[in-house]
Amino acid sequence: MITDFFRSSRTDKHVRFTNTVRIERPAGVVFAYLADLRNLPAWNYAIRETQPITPGPAGLGSVYQQLRSLPRPMRERLEIVEYERDHLLVLEGGFGLLQGRGIYRLEGSATATDLVNEFELHAGTLNALSGLATRGIARAVAQNLQVLKNILETPNARTGITR
Repeated sequence: MITDFFRSSRTDKHVRFTNTVRIERPAGVVFAYLADLRNLPAWNYAIRETQPITPGPAGLGSVYQQLRSLPRPMRERLEIVEYERDHLLVLEGGFGLLQGRGIYRLEGSATATDLVNEFELHAGTLNALSGLATRGIARAVAQNLQVLKNILETPNARTGITR
């Protein structure tokens, strides 16, 4: 089950929302797949390609460049700014027309993981987004998390390996 809720302020030009999904896989499996940002295009319909800029495996300080197709074609950079294996992954950079942070918190058992995804986005010169637009972004992220869940729960899922 995915839930999302909306918080925004027209004065501070920030957009914040949280989505939660339970994935029937161990936290280590979920984290390994999430932390390899090359997997993003497989579960985020707005991303066409994500490639590492820094060499080596994903970790603190890793930088990625991605090609986004929606809301319009653009290149973005993401950096892993917090990395606690199997528990926390924080990304900073471009998220469409906005800049900000994507936070992934994982709490799991041997068989299932609760993934809480928070976004803190800055509208910048766009002014504050309307509540309707923000709810649409939160809903799209919730749909992406459902795709992630489906990929990871597929019986033959090869986790940690890009598409």
